[in-house]
Amino acid sequence: MPEEFPFTQCETPSEKAGSNSVQPYPPLNILYQDEHIVAIDKPPGLLVHRSPIDRHETRFAVQTLRDQLNKHVFPAHRLDRPTSGVLLFSFDSKTAALLGQQLMNKQVQKQYHAIVRGYVKHSGLIDYALKYRYDKIADKHKRPQQAPQQATTVYESLANYELPFAVGKYETARYSLVKLLPSTGRKHQLRRHMVHIRHPILGDTTHGDGKQNKFLQTHFSFQNLALSCTQMGFYHPITGKWLSVFVRMHSEMQRVLDAWQEYQV
Repeated sequence: MPEEFPFTQCETPSEKAGSNSVQPYPPLNILYQDEHIVAIDKPPGLLVHRSPIDRHETRFAVQTLRDQLNKHVFPAHRLDRPTSGVLLFSFDSKTAALLGQQLMNKQVQKQYHAIVRGYVKHSGLIDYALKYRYDKIADKHKRPQQAPQQATTVYESLANYELPFAVGKYETARYSLVKLLPSTGRKHQLRRHMVHIRHPILGDTTHGDGKQNKFLQTHFSFQNLALSCTQMGFYHPITGKWLSVFVRMHSEMQRVLDAWQEYQV
């Protein structure tokens, strides 16, 4: 059976060192750690590392985790800045490369939860190739690609909601909680795939529905992207043992769903 590591509240370096130790930022929640790898619950809005996307940002997951553990860390994969959830690091570049190879070989199982516009009443497979979208700043040194890249995502409906509020041309607002299982990792894949089937993820300011985003901000004070990586399964790069690290969806997403309980259909 796969070994699973649920969310646990770990003792932070400041707790170990005593009250005189000061953390410049809140510590990151550790989901799993051994001598080779560490997984955290990345909060939304946190960049993984320094990026030209925001030259004024001073907090990054790599630096914060390094300071928290007093060890160098190497990210094994990426999460978009607004996406929360499981983020995996290693303590050396060789181990990071081994994890990266698993990702390239599609051996890593990733699960996300998302809140989307409209009713999703079934499960299905999105097999829709995506052309790389270049950022004028972050991707200015990359060579343009011609052909779209294969991208596949399995989606499953978990719950539907109908709120008695008029948004846009509709008299009520309909939403769904879905589980997403991507087998590829293209840029903004889940966000673009859900737009492709006309169910954009709430809070997506790049590909989503502006009217719905504004409604969520005004009525529910929700200003995040409603997308969390809630589980990653992979072979331990050193022991070869299968590991499954999981975490609950981000608290702001759960808060909104709790407020919608009376509207579930």
